[in-house]
Amino acid sequence: MKQVTNHQSVKQIICLLLTSMLLPMSALADNGTSNYDQLKPFGFCTQSSRTTNSPYNITGGGCYEYPVTGVASNKVITLTSTGKDMKNTISNAINNYNVIIFDGSQGDFIVASTISLNSLSGKTLLGINRARICTTWYATQVILDALDAAGVPNMKTSSGTGGTLSNGRSVSEEAEYNTRQIIINMTGDTKESYRNSGIFFFRDCKNIIIRNLKFVGPGSIDVSGSDLLSFYGTKNSWVDHCDFTDGMDGNFDITQKADFNTVSWCTFSYTERSYMHQNTNLIGSSDSEATGYLNTTFAFNHWGDNCRARMPMARVGKIHMINNYYTCSTGSSCINPRNYSEFLIEGNYLTGVKSCYSQTNATAVTWTSNNYTDGKPIPQSLGSTVNVPYEYTVADCNVVPEEVSTYAGATLYLQTQPTKVKAIDNAPDDYSQDSSYNLIGQRVDSNVKGIVICNHKLIVR
Repeated sequence: MKQVTNHQSVKQIICLLLTSMLLPMSALADNGTSNYDQLKPFGFCTQSSRTTNSPYNITGGGCYEYPVTGVASNKVITLTSTGKDMKNTISNAINNYNVIIFDGSQGDFIVASTISLNSLSGKTLLGINRARICTTWYATQVILDALDAAGVPNMKTSSGTGGTLSNGRSVSEEAEYNTRQIIINMTGDTKESYRNSGIFFFRDCKNIIIRNLKFVGPGSIDVSGSDLLSFYGTKNSWVDHCDFTDGMDGNFDITQKADFNTVSWCTFSYTERSYMHQNTNLIGSSDSEATGYLNTTFAFNHWGDNCRARMPMARVGKIHMINNYYTCSTGSSCINPRNYSEFLIEGNYLTGVKSCYSQTNATAVTWTSNNYTDGKPIPQSLGSTVNVPYEYTVADCNVVPEEVSTYAGATLYLQTQPTKVKAIDNAPDDYSQDSSYNLIGQRVDSNVKGIVICNHKLIVR
């Protein structure tokens, strides 16, 4: 590992590197998209019935493309990173504007705890220039080593095996109980505020569009913590071209009478920062969820590195899985219908996975012949044939790997070049000193290879 220690030399080298990057980054600014990408809301988010075609006009804040057109300028706000906690700034922007643009050219957006948004309607959250929203707290290697030393991975996760924490809170599961007590002992955080390390919690909202944002969490850890994104009772909303990495509890959960939502062209993954509970997408939080809700479309998404379960796991709703890509090699089953759910599964490509599918008490599951399951037999359907009320076209499953690998995630709207490296002089005080940053000042995992900034030094790994 080579270090460049002279502070001025670091800046000079970065300027040269950014100049040399100008041509390839300009090429990326063309924002190529797949021919299979409709670039507009589709699926269940455009409906108001699970059985008959009853269109709903989902508009978000009036525009979901960049540059923004057709929306009054006083209803649009563009945010850039300050390098500090921006929870209040982001919350105020979403509550007071229709279209909120997150411009990543100045580095990561940092939030100290989950931003709760209640009863909103008609909002667009749009990322440009590789915008990332990251949690402040994350599970350090020191914490993970302590959990290993205590044998937490081998502990029970069943209810009734836990105990009472030193702060007086009761925890029903052994692994969670010991994890939380160890973190209390190590950090002194008796309020356990770290458990609220998520990004957005939308409660009872409607007509929300979230596009082209990267969500980066603290690492999955078994503490009954926050999700990166949560739709609680939220309806007729579209999440498109987003990346979800290292959610504490889930990457993106949809629960409690949420309904008519579409998740498209998104990626879900975990890094080595994640420890346990890499359960990425939960639809319905318990078997007692009210029936008739949670109808959801998943289209052209990628479940990749270190996803272990819930891709998705769903209760009650009608779930349309169309042209999704699975390459997760660890963990349990990928697609998991549960209590009273109905699944239509078509055009998906699953390769290298441990188990494609398991179900418990589902009402109906339809597996079409146009699914690739890596030499394993396509699972048997059960119950009546599942149908959805909207029109759609299924792509051949064989095109899914290339299309999704190339175009899924926050791949849109790279408009400008990086102009400032905030990490050298303005590393956020909330971060540990050994944090690593890329050349545009965004925090990266400590295992990332290439040229990074650490402790105000340029390092070549």
